[in-house]
Amino acid sequence: MDEKYEKVKKILKKYNQEQLLIWYDKLIEQKKEELLDQILKIDFEQMEELYNQTKGKKDFKDCKVEPLSYIDKQKLSKEEREKYEKEGIQVIKEGKYAVVTMAGGQGTRLGHNGPKGTFELEVGEEKKPLFTLLAKTVKEATKKYDAVIPWYIMTSKENNYKTIEFFKRHNYFEMGEENVKFFIQNELPMIDTKGKILVDEKGMVKEAADGHGGIFEAMRKEGIIEEMKQRGIEWVFIAGVDNVLAKMVDPLLTGIAIDKNYLAAGKSVVKNNPKERVGVFCKKNNKPSVIEYTEITDEMAEKVDEDGELLYGESHILCNLFNIKAIEEIGKNKLPYHSAFKKAKYIDKNGVIVVPTEPNAYKFEAFIFDAFEKLNDMAILRVKREEEFAPVKNAEGVDSPETASKLYKDYIKNKNK
Repeated sequence: MDEKYEKVKKILKKYNQEQLLIWYDKLIEQKKEELLDQILKIDFEQMEELYNQTKGKKDFKDCKVEPLSYIDKQKLSKEEREKYEKEGIQVIKEGKYAVVTMAGGQGTRLGHNGPKGTFELEVGEEKKPLFTLLAKTVKEATKKYDAVIPWYIMTSKENNYKTIEFFKRHNYFEMGEENVKFFIQNELPMIDTKGKILVDEKGMVKEAADGHGGIFEAMRKEGIIEEMKQRGIEWVFIAGVDNVLAKMVDPLLTGIAIDKNYLAAGKSVVKNNPKERVGVFCKKNNKPSVIEYTEITDEMAEKVDEDGELLYGESHILCNLFNIKAIEEIGKNKLPYHSAFKKAKYIDKNGVIVVPTEPNAYKFEAFIFDAFEKLNDMAILRVKREEEFAPVKNAEGVDSPETASKLYKDYIKNKNK
C-alpha cells in the first residue's frame, strides 16, 4: 500500500492534481485502496487534452455538409417491403440478431430514485417499468419469429447492481438468464474550469458516464463482442432505455441494410419544425453523420427540397442497427469526446463539500453517431414518430412521462384495432 501510495503521489505531482488525495486520510483502508486504484487508471494526458478542447469551439467551415438520403417506410411498395422483411426475418430466425439497451442513467430528472429503466410509466390501468415495456417487445418478437434473441443491457457503475437485482426479481422476464446479459459503461473524471479533477462527496474521484458513444469500447472491454461472435450474432440493434416505442427487433431495417450492403442503418422521424432541438442525419465530407441542433445554421435548418420537405429534417432518434464487423472495428478506437458544462457537487481543497448553484465542471461524452463517420455509408429508414418514438427524458412538458404515456397508449390502441 505504501509503495502504491508513493507511486500515486508522484503521478499527481507530475500532473498538478494533488487535490485528489485531499480526503485520503479520512477513508477506511478498503476505500483508500479503491481511490489509489481509481487514480492509477486515469489517463492524465488524455484529461489534459480534453480540458484544452473546452477552450476552443468546433468549426465546420472546412467541413462539407450535405443531406443524407433516406427511405420512407410509408412509401415502400408491398413488394419492396416483403423483399426486405424476408431477408431480415431469415437473420432473426437463424439466431443472428441481438438487441442492446443503453441503460446507464439514473431517473433523477424524473424524480425517480433508481435506474432509469425501473421508472414506472402509466400505460393503462397500471404503471409499468420501462424495462418491462421493452422486455414485452423482445418477448413478442421471440415468439413471432420462433427465435432466441439475446438482450444485452449496458448499465453504469452507479446502477449496475440495482439493475441486475431488478431483472432477478422479474425472473429475467422468462427470457432465460443466459439470454439477458449486463455490461458496464465506462466513466471519465470530471474537471473544473481550471483543469483540476474533482473529488466527490465520498472522497473518491468524481466521475461521470462517458456517453452513449462509449458503448463500442465498453462492449469490447467487457467481452460482449466476443460473446456475440461466439453465438453467431451478425446484426445488433442498439437503442436507449427511455424510448418505450423502440422497435428493437426490426426485420425491415435489417433487410434494407443487407440489401444495400451497408454495415449500419438508423431510424429517423421528421422534425416537427426547423427549430426542433434534435440532431439530424447528414453527410460530412461524404461520410454519414449527425449534425447537432447547436451546430446547424438557421439557413440549413430551414432549407427545403423541391417537394417542400426539409433538406435536413431526418431526426436521429437513437435507434441504430450495426453489423458485428462494424462494432468490432469501431470498438478498437475511442470516439471523440464532447464536453458538457454541468453542475457538480465536490469537495474543495479545504475539505469542504461545495454544492454549486451554477454549472461549474466539465463532463466528457462520446456520441454514438460519431461512429457513423467510420462507415462509407448507411441506410436511413424514416418511420412514424407516433409508432416508434416516445422518449421519457424530462419530468414535464416535451418528452415527458405524460407525452410518452399518451403515445404508448395510442399506439397500443391503434395496433389492436
